[in-house]
Amino acid sequence: MPTTPTATNPTPSAPTPTTPTPTPATTDPTATPSLPTPTTPTPPTTPSLPAPTTPTPAPTTTEPTATPPAPVPTLTAAAQAPAATAPTWDDLVTAALLGTDRHTPPGAAPGRAAPSALLDAAAAETVRRRAGLRPGRAAPRPEPAPADPRPTLPTPAARRLALLLADRPGTGGAGRRGTAPDLMELLPQWLAAANARGFAPPPEALPRLLDAARGRTDLRPAALRFAGPRALWLARLNPEWRFALRAAPGGDASLPRPEETGRIEKLWQEGLFAERVALLASLRRRAPHAARALLESTWPTERAEDRLMFLDSLRTGLGERDEPFLEAALADRSRNVRATAAELLSALPGSALAARMAVRAAACVAVDHGYDTPTLTVEAPHECDADMERDGVAPKAPAGRGERSWWLGQLVEAAPLGAWPARLGGRTPEQIVALPVADDWLGELHAAWCRAAVRQRDAAWSRALLGPPSAPGAGGPGAVSLAERAKLLSTLPAGERAEWVAGFIAVHGLSEAFQLLGVCAVPWAAPLGGAVVDALNIARDAGSYPWSFSGVMGLAERCLDPSEASRLDALLAVPDEPEDASPGAGGYWAEAFQRLGTTLRLRAVMAQELGEGQTP
Repeated sequence: MPTTPTATNPTPSAPTPTTPTPTPATTDPTATPSLPTPTTPTPPTTPSLPAPTTPTPAPTTTEPTATPPAPVPTLTAAAQAPAATAPTWDDLVTAALLGTDRHTPPGAAPGRAAPSALLDAAAAETVRRRAGLRPGRAAPRPEPAPADPRPTLPTPAARRLALLLADRPGTGGAGRRGTAPDLMELLPQWLAAANARGFAPPPEALPRLLDAARGRTDLRPAALRFAGPRALWLARLNPEWRFALRAAPGGDASLPRPEETGRIEKLWQEGLFAERVALLASLRRRAPHAARALLESTWPTERAEDRLMFLDSLRTGLGERDEPFLEAALADRSRNVRATAAELLSALPGSALAARMAVRAAACVAVDHGYDTPTLTVEAPHECDADMERDGVAPKAPAGRGERSWWLGQLVEAAPLGAWPARLGGRTPEQIVALPVADDWLGELHAAWCRAAVRQRDAAWSRALLGPPSAPGAGGPGAVSLAERAKLLSTLPAGERAEWVAGFIAVHGLSEAFQLLGVCAVPWAAPLGGAVVDALNIARDAGSYPWSFSGVMGLAERCLDPSEASRLDALLAVPDEPEDASPGAGGYWAEAFQRLGTTLRLRAVMAQELGEGQTP
């Protein structure tokens, strides 16, 4: 029970030195507080200095009607430390990184309680730091995504798209085991069919579609065309999808139209490099001359690497009106820009550069009638002068290549093919290619003509250089490699291309046909598809090593017409293995044919889901 303090003399007097009595410790917060005994409250007295006697500990005065205080949790030493010794945020971070055994923040006692003290102090400092921050300004909202006017994808096809995008990429071809189709490898064909039907993707599929295109460059043209304008809207918000701004294959609704000159000028002057590339490519498809004029307006101020990228966009819609600009680019300070300009000019048979190259090449090749049969003789250039170098001839030959043959090849491939018949006695391309060539120059001369035929897209010369399908596989009458033959085939119509490759497979089999199959239109025409299936069956019956045909089998899964699936049913049985066959080859072949048939039937279902054959 509290005692009434004794009245003291109001006159202050000096205190007698005594041992101070400590203030009573804070009671246990978990203990139940006791209420004081009611007494008559004593009015407060005027404070005065203590009398020179041993002081009595000051009692805790409690109002008789006051509500007991709520229990206060006991804080650790770091939390109770005065503000002057409170640890800074850097101290707390250092202690957290090094550990309280090695570094104890100020105000915290070392020992087992140090980690708890560190966390308490960090919590208190976090609250203090956050309370002192002002909220930042809200970022402006992005513009709404553009509308996509295309029809909505059918529900079954939308589900199929989700499955294709969710599938993890497989190894492809017959090198993998199992009979399940590789869905990721079917995505390119699904996209081609969806684009042919003109459907718009579900909005929720766009992120995965862009991720798939980011990981596979071969998917980008079809994926971005299918994704439409909303994909480019998303690409501006996510740096990982910036590739879409420069790789979009036309039809970008967000890019200005040719008549919107103000928007074009603003984007060209202020846009990012990827946006400028996309603008120039789009404008080149719609208005080639306006695109070239736009490029000319800033050409002297562009960086060399940017000039090269911009110049490459002129391949689309290349025409005679581009010649003055390209001719001026032959004097560019960048060697790569000069070489690209020369290549583009050589693709224009009527250009001044093509005429200069025709004169130079004609001086190197002639018909000599002094042999038993007319023979082509070659006199390669003895030097690369400044005019030749300005027209794109690289003076330095690669390692292992003679300088004169290097210069000759560049002159012949840049000369217009239409000039050779007049120079060589009015002969046709087939007759010219059939002429013997003296002094082992045949390979160099024919290889240069192959490059010229591909660059100038000359089908007549391509046919002459390809020769019949029965010609030797690795070196026909003109092509020195299968890779060059594949390039020559790309200049022919799709039907003629498939028929030629089918004849090649019938004579040479599949071992040399992989590169040729890659340039054939999909799905393969009936003669080509039948030739591939027959060749695979022959390889199986011969006990051939099955993994050597993995590439062809992978192409067949993606490129065979689904109607060929019924022909595969007879190939599903495990054949008897010859003695010299690879162990287990029969079972492997049966499994591969089963997977091929399953994939073809799935492709047929996918076509039905997209409504193929119906009017959208």
